[in-house]
This record gives sequence, structure tokens and C-alpha cells, in this order.
Amino acid sequence: MDNNTHTFRHRMPAQLRFSDVDRFGHVNNSVYFSLFDMCKTRYFNDVVGTDIFDRMAPVVVHIEANFISPVYFPDEIVIDTSIVKIGNKSFTLLQRALNQRTEEVKCYCETVMVMMDTVTNESVEIDSEFRTKVSSYERL
Repeated sequence: MDNNTHTFRHRMPAQLRFSDVDRFGHVNNSVYFSLFDMCKTRYFNDVVGTDIFDRMAPVVVHIEANFISPVYFPDEIVIDTSIVKIGNKSFTLLQRALNQRTEEVKCYCETVMVMMDTVTNESVEIDSEFRTKVSSYERL
């Protein structure tokens, strides 16, 4: 996936807290994962709704981040989120953190998630409703 040319359709502000800053004056790298998590939850709610998660739940199986440049408190950050690939049981999310004012990309994150049955805790095929809503939204 070419992170520089991908078109993101979902954007959410991510408010930084003073406690997110480490002793070097910048946002600690571990904080990004919380911000990405919060914004992927909002993406799911906005794009596919919440009813679908009564019977299945997305679970992270792989996550990696590329930190481009530091974020300092009180920078205003936004998170862009997109599902870029849907397989039979898994899908891939691409997210990026940007400075809201300058649009400078601070970090990219790629996450692979598997759909799990909430009763059996086993992986399941991605629901057609989920697939249809995401494909329509993302124009996949």
C-alpha cells in the first residue's frame, strides 16, 4: 500500500492530553496506538454501525507503525482511517496521524484484523453486510 497516495475518507480529531507527553517533550510512541484504536472504533460506528458487532468482533492480529516525526503537546492532531483490503476472514486498516494545521504526516499505522464470533471465539468469514458497507464507503 502506498501510504502517500492513498485517499482517506474518514477523519477524526484526536485530542492530546498533557499525560501523553514523555520526558523529552513529545507524545510517547505508545500513545499513538490508543489514538488509532479510538479512531478505528469511530470508523466502525460511522461506516458499518454497531449492530453488526453483536455477533462478531474485529480482533487485532498484526499491527505496525512507522513514526515519521514527533508530535509535541499541544499540537492538534487528526487521524485518518481507511480499510484498504478485505479478505475472507480478515481485513487491513491503514491509519495516519497528521498535524491538523500543516497536514504533515506524523505516523502511519497498518493493522490486520480478524473477525471473531463473539460466542465461540473462533474466526469467522466477514459478514456480507460489513463487506458491502465498507466496500461502498471506501469504493473498493
